[in-house]
Amino acid sequence: MTETPAALREAHHADVSGGWLRPAVFGAMDGLVTNIALIAGVGGGGVSPRSIVLTGTAGLVAGAISMGLGEYTSVRSANEQVAAEVAKERRELERHPEAEARELADAWVARGLPRDLATQVAEAVRRNPEEALRMHVREELGVDPDEQPNPWSAATSSFLCFSVGALVPLLTYLLGFTSLWLALGVGAVGLFVAGAIVARFTNRPWWTSGLRQLLLGTAAAAATYLVGALIGIQGGLS
Repeated sequence: MTETPAALREAHHADVSGGWLRPAVFGAMDGLVTNIALIAGVGGGGVSPRSIVLTGTAGLVAGAISMGLGEYTSVRSANEQVAAEVAKERRELERHPEAEARELADAWVARGLPRDLATQVAEAVRRNPEEALRMHVREELGVDPDEQPNPWSAATSSFLCFSVGALVPLLTYLLGFTSLWLALGVGAVGLFVAGAIVARFTNRPWWTSGLRQLLLGTAAAAATYLVGALIGIQGGLS
């Protein structure tokens, strides 16, 4: 059977412009690592299961709100910066169209296009102001002005994924178990699964992606557990 070339298929690339994947991945991983480390730290200090649940829940709520607001602000600010640069480029195209066309041709020549052909294409593009603007912004800024990430999408995905990630290490306590190590074990499974899921979008081996996240989360939990244990010992000796 003859395979259809990718270029002829309607969609052969994933959507990388929506602005949801990065904050979703970052939110889920941050929620997992933050609450696993937080629970490990206070658990290492010898506090009661009730205090662990209270600490973990506070970390979930505060972290999710912080992540959502942070993503919204950062994406909105980046979009506003792009919009300001697009407006600047629009003014330059209106005031100095010939110079801007030469600049576009020079960029293509630098990439290996013959000078005559580059100049002809740049002149043809100049006749369509909106396409000329899009071309100049893509060449000079490296962005597509029509495909900027949505700040609400980024904020929502970050908020929800952080909440889900932060909930995982709390599950055993919420179900009535009181073992710190059981909670950390469930959190470790969550880290591995989250890393393996991310591999679906990156074409990395699922097990290497899962192990990477597991190792990073384990290192964070070990550090905070040690700090909590040391503070707990010192408090007990004082």
